[in-house]
Amino acid sequence: MNTRVLVMLSLFVGIGAVLHAIVPPFFLGMRPDMMLAMMFLGILLFPKLPYVLILSIATGFISALTTTVPGGQLANLIDKPVTGLLVFGIVLLIRPLRHSKWGAPALAAVGTIISGTIFLSLVLYVIGLMKASFSVMFLTVVLPTAALNLAFMAIIYPIAVSILRRSSINEVLPVSSPSISKGN
Repeated sequence: MNTRVLVMLSLFVGIGAVLHAIVPPFFLGMRPDMMLAMMFLGILLFPKLPYVLILSIATGFISALTTTVPGGQLANLIDKPVTGLLVFGIVLLIRPLRHSKWGAPALAAVGTIISGTIFLSLVLYVIGLMKASFSVMFLTVVLPTAALNLAFMAIIYPIAVSILRRSSINEVLPVSSPSISKGN
């Protein structure tokens, strides 16, 4: 494992933790999960299984520490690694599209919906500590968060790729895409 990549991933987790902590909750103590966007950014930029596992487990632990949802600690510990692996699988399937203009934002929205579905299923049905319906929670928290993560990723992904293109971390650069090659 590349130490520089691990440092970048830890920065993503830290930035996500700050974003997760400062965004106010807007329905029954649930807040938009901005850590997801940073986790997806790390998965898109460094799509290797060891990195995805470390990133998603760390994101799950930090999310569990900062959650305000009853039962959200256990749900986050399960949700983030499962979501990370599923999104990693999607990234591998759409490899040529992941560096397109809307590939990363769309992936962030889809990943947020996957994560929200897993999280709500665990909190409402398995842990059973929240008294709300799945559809209400999905419409009032998950879908707005997916839209927010889509917009956030549309802004941050091109910036991150541009910064990493100039750095000495070459793992982010796709071999087949001349538009994102070093020196252009």
